[in-house]
Amino acid sequence: MSIKVANGWTDFEVIATGGGEKLERWGGIYLLRPDPQAIWSPRSDFSKYDGLHAHYLRSNTGGGKWKILKKFPEEWTVKYTFKSGKQLKFYISPTGFKHTGLFPEQAVNWEQVSCLIADVSQAHSPQRNNKSSKASINKSEDLGDEISAKVSVLNLFGYTGGATVAAASSGAQVTHVDASTGMTDVCRRNCELNGINSVRYIVDDCAKFVAREIRRGKKYDAIIMDPPSFGRGANGEVWKIEQHLEDLVKICVQVLSEKPLFFLINSYTTGLQPTVLKNILARAFEKLKLDASIDAYEIGLSTCEKIVLPAGCSCLATFKEV
Repeated sequence: MSIKVANGWTDFEVIATGGGEKLERWGGIYLLRPDPQAIWSPRSDFSKYDGLHAHYLRSNTGGGKWKILKKFPEEWTVKYTFKSGKQLKFYISPTGFKHTGLFPEQAVNWEQVSCLIADVSQAHSPQRNNKSSKASINKSEDLGDEISAKVSVLNLFGYTGGATVAAASSGAQVTHVDASTGMTDVCRRNCELNGINSVRYIVDDCAKFVAREIRRGKKYDAIIMDPPSFGRGANGEVWKIEQHLEDLVKICVQVLSEKPLFFLINSYTTGLQPTVLKNILARAFEKLKLDASIDAYEIGLSTCEKIVLPAGCSCLATFKEV
């Protein structure tokens, strides 16, 4: 099984790893955060690193908090430059759950998605089945009907919009879905930061939204999903990726257009192998008789230590007739 490594960053780097932590640079800000994969011994005491701004400390009872060592902004931006030379910007803001609002290893998927969309958009200017929408936050309604020629992308569990920005900047009309109003608002701001206005923002449960799209007859040329390992809905519904991912994929394939472009799944779940994602997609496509090339792989981050830090797995299916 292959591993794809995000090694094109200049505004981000992993300086050192070990002891369940990773020392990172985000622009000019240095953070020390937990990482469940970095179980090997550290070469030094990272908490004493010269220049460290904050250290996220785990609590024995769950969760944790930031220990601030040097003053730094509540929010700042970083840039990512694609192999093509295209540059995107993202807001960074450390949260109470150790995250920063961006997963830099996803750059490997941004690159692939961007190329697929750009190639089709430039070569064919395809007349798709979907109607795009004006940017807005809405729970259920189709909001408009502006640019039917664009590749239509459904991004589920979209978080702060890394994949949404990458897809939209390449010419796609993106429907971004996430259950968190706060995260969706950050996505909107990331899009504005990059001059993007072709995104439809939906705050809703992803499975419920897809079920409504099926009833409405809505179709998409591409689907991206990045489901959590575990989640709990507003009414107490429990999501466990091992139990519910296959059912979600089965309903998602029902909103694919007649000539789809790709289907991408990403997972951070420790122990979930890339082949699991591949098998789930392959079985879902069999019933619809879709001819797809499916690539399952680990993703990781290059480090200053000259080793790769594992950061989950992905599976990208591309369809042979677009």
